[in-house]
Amino acid sequence: MKVITVHHPHSISKNDFPPLVLALGYFDGVHRGHQRVISEAVEKAKELKACSAVMTFDPHPSVVLGHKHKHIHYITPLEDKKEIIEELGVDYLFIVRFTSEFASLIPQDFVDQYIIGLNALHVVAGFDYSYGRLGKGTMETLPFHSRDMFTSTTISKLTDDDSKVSSTFIRECLKEGDVKKVHKLLGRPFKMKGTVIHGDKRGRKIGFPTANIELAYDYLTPKVGVYAVRMKIHDTWFDGVCNIGYKPTFKNPDEYSLSIEVHIFDFHASIYGEEVYIEWYERIRDEQKFSGIEELISQIQKDKDKAIHYFSEI
Repeated sequence: MKVITVHHPHSISKNDFPPLVLALGYFDGVHRGHQRVISEAVEKAKELKACSAVMTFDPHPSVVLGHKHKHIHYITPLEDKKEIIEELGVDYLFIVRFTSEFASLIPQDFVDQYIIGLNALHVVAGFDYSYGRLGKGTMETLPFHSRDMFTSTTISKLTDDDSKVSSTFIRECLKEGDVKKVHKLLGRPFKMKGTVIHGDKRGRKIGFPTANIELAYDYLTPKVGVYAVRMKIHDTWFDGVCNIGYKPTFKNPDEYSLSIEVHIFDFHASIYGEEVYIEWYERIRDEQKFSGIEELISQIQKDKDKAIHYFSEI
């Protein structure tokens, strides 16, 4: 897959690309609904003997359009999004830098410059896709703006238990800690990338050594608590139990920093500095305070037993 970052205004010529079938969307999460849009573009490209392409935007439009300075956390940060889209068999990925100037394009100019101008002969997007200034362009207006230069396919709403499969719904599920539901909506386990860093080594002292994970990107993290997880180290997946929470920082006890600690079952190697992936499968319980070390050890053992049981059943 060829990845092209596009800065507005671009100087790309239509002749720079073969005829394209273009999937449009922000695609945070690349969930099952998004996968339908992208897979339709890939199939349509084969049918039309064209190349498949996806156009996404970076950063998130709300960062630029919001009135306050906004820091966004993502279900799939850009690097993860690239990997997942490539796995769907896409030929080209356009990453358009989302700026206020780009956002102010009227719908016809967006179509002229970013669809017709990139040699698209067919466009695929979800039923709720909008484009151009204030999102005035929709899938209903797209044929009017196409100048008869391309055709389009609108992908209808995908629902799960009467709820629309959407990035917003997935964000809500993550905030509730419902990683099992997120798995279902994404069509794969929720996954994060990070690096193993040195912690305070308290887990080792009580018989449950943990890997402390520093996240690679601005992920939207699940609700604090304890989860059954899998962790990938050197191309091998290991079962484990993860505690995610906030701890007072070393420098300032009034400041709290995110802490992700994974106890990997039957694992004894040193992995400091290793790049790892965590997949989230099942929420076990809320974070809680313990009256003493014995109560903590007893609870961690129960958490571990629950996670082992969960993985033995799937």
